[in-house]
Amino acid sequence: MLMNPPALNMSYNFTEQERYCLKRLVDYSSVQSLPEIWQLAHQRFGNTIALQDPHAVPETVITYTQLYQQIQQFAAALQTFQVIEVQNSVPSRIALIADNSPRWFIADQGIITSGAANVVRSSQAERQELLFILENSGSIALVVENQQTLQKLRADLDSLSISFVILLSDETPEADASLRVLNFPQFMALGENQPLQPVQQNRETLATLMYTSGTTGKPKGVMLTHGNLLHQVETLGAIVQPQVGDRVLSILPTWHVYERTGEYFLLSQGCTQFYTNIRQVKKDIREFKPNYMIGVPRLWESIYEGVKKQFREQPLNKQRLIDFFLTNSQRFVEARRIVHGLSLNSLNPSVSERLSASVQATTLSPIHALGEKIVYQKVREATGGQLKQVISGGGSLARHLETFFEIIGVEVLVGYGLTETAPVTNARRQWRNLRGSSGQPLPGTQVRIVDPETRQPLAQGERGLVMVRGSQIMQGYYQNPEATAKAIDSEGWFDTGDLGWVTPDDDLVITGRAKDTIVLSNGENIEPQPIEDACLRSPYIDQIMLVGQDQKSLGALIVPNLEALQQWATSQNIEQVQDNATDIDLNSKTIQSLFRQELNREVKNRPGYRPDDRIGPFDLILEPFSMENGMMTQTLKIKRPVVTEHYRDIINKMFA
Repeated sequence: MLMNPPALNMSYNFTEQERYCLKRLVDYSSVQSLPEIWQLAHQRFGNTIALQDPHAVPETVITYTQLYQQIQQFAAALQTFQVIEVQNSVPSRIALIADNSPRWFIADQGIITSGAANVVRSSQAERQELLFILENSGSIALVVENQQTLQKLRADLDSLSISFVILLSDETPEADASLRVLNFPQFMALGENQPLQPVQQNRETLATLMYTSGTTGKPKGVMLTHGNLLHQVETLGAIVQPQVGDRVLSILPTWHVYERTGEYFLLSQGCTQFYTNIRQVKKDIREFKPNYMIGVPRLWESIYEGVKKQFREQPLNKQRLIDFFLTNSQRFVEARRIVHGLSLNSLNPSVSERLSASVQATTLSPIHALGEKIVYQKVREATGGQLKQVISGGGSLARHLETFFEIIGVEVLVGYGLTETAPVTNARRQWRNLRGSSGQPLPGTQVRIVDPETRQPLAQGERGLVMVRGSQIMQGYYQNPEATAKAIDSEGWFDTGDLGWVTPDDDLVITGRAKDTIVLSNGENIEPQPIEDACLRSPYIDQIMLVGQDQKSLGALIVPNLEALQQWATSQNIEQVQDNATDIDLNSKTIQSLFRQELNREVKNRPGYRPDDRIGPFDLILEPFSMENGMMTQTLKIKRPVVTEHYRDIINKMFA
């Protein structure tokens, strides 16, 4: 049995400023299904390049007209198998197990255009997870990255409902007596002269199943409808206003809802999307000079670290000059925030506070302008120099990163949401970029803060559980009515599982994840994320995860920045374990003292510091948290339960 939240009569309450910005964007409010977007885009943008993969061999370049035609052709080819049907208002499911490429996008929209719903996941996901998803979703067909992905799953496919397989590669399929397998050219040939049969789809029709990561149990299939995804296409224009031909650099997993709906919106407006990857991103930023990027905090952290590394390689006199500019520019931007009422630490400044901040900003403005001319302009050139905005989501953005990018003149707009909310519920606007917040609700979206225990609404400014309601809220969890009823109440409010509060101007401030809260033995509840973000300001800390459940104090697992640590050790004439530059004795009293000083300083300098925030024992570990070792998600968030279990012995010794 599937459960649906009650229908909500919500008008898209765009503000006048948002309406003004939306006037130059393509309006899709009359569209009832996702496939309609690509026909309109083909008619409007024609020979404009839609997708370009410079790393494919040969390089792939697809115009909007070609994209529409290939989506139609893929859908028509699927219909030749005559297996797609609708049962109990739910269309057949076809799994798409692949990663970023123009062919992924064609397959994604081709499946939906054919009348089916797709089930998406990375080809790099674990085998057992993929097999669970295939079985749970009841997928009738499978689209995979390549022959290698197929072989990973092949032994178990005969026991599932998979009737045929499509490779997104040009590889010649291996002979298979019991399963029909076609490569991409063979499959597309089936739809070349095949007319596409029209299908009935509306905003209530299921478009996709997107499975949650399952770090604390079996993955759940999030049911997103055409209406859920169209809500994002229609409202993200309140956040950014791209123009035809604007360049977008795509690096996040395209099957993840954050990247996916971002692509839908940007492509609906005639942008050109370039594909990149972790290895090529720095070069591609300089070469393709993007106007927009969608990313997660870890990406911006890596860019920041790259810039700081270049600063550290400068002669000492230049380093001092750069530090002088950065220090005074930080004072400048913090004063400017107060003047404009955009300081989270001073939301309602008095007249005297504004006047004092105005004087400080005026005094520091010439120094900031000189820093712009000598330093910041050159830093922006490393990002291509043409970024209009970067969009950050998938986790909180540390304050020092917020300040750094504001100083160098790169505008970061932070948003908030979950897979279950398709995903964006809140985002900052360029005219109200309240650093430290997740911004105001998207049009047609409501946010409520409630007591985690009683679920009673709390007063403005009080911290509690974040509940949201709107047209982007999922239809439910597939074949899991119990989990659906737990997540969405009878009035359509979705429980995000996050803690936060709301400013007088409706900006949402996320303070942590309810299930991540660390409860000390004295009963104090500690939200680890803000403290971790503060510690990451230290140049010697690359990654950090707080621990300490039921202990007297917090503890920390720290992955040190070995390069920065080596430079410090050399400058201090610290003796190495060996002559090898990387063999620093992390257990030496000198190194331990350095990290103790770093932790104490950064934690105490954090706004809202309390004594219980102090980090007690810590341990330095050399293996970074990563996707490869299973300790980070595809959007580069630390999997706390996985890390805790992996380092259980170390944590126990830490508090012994």
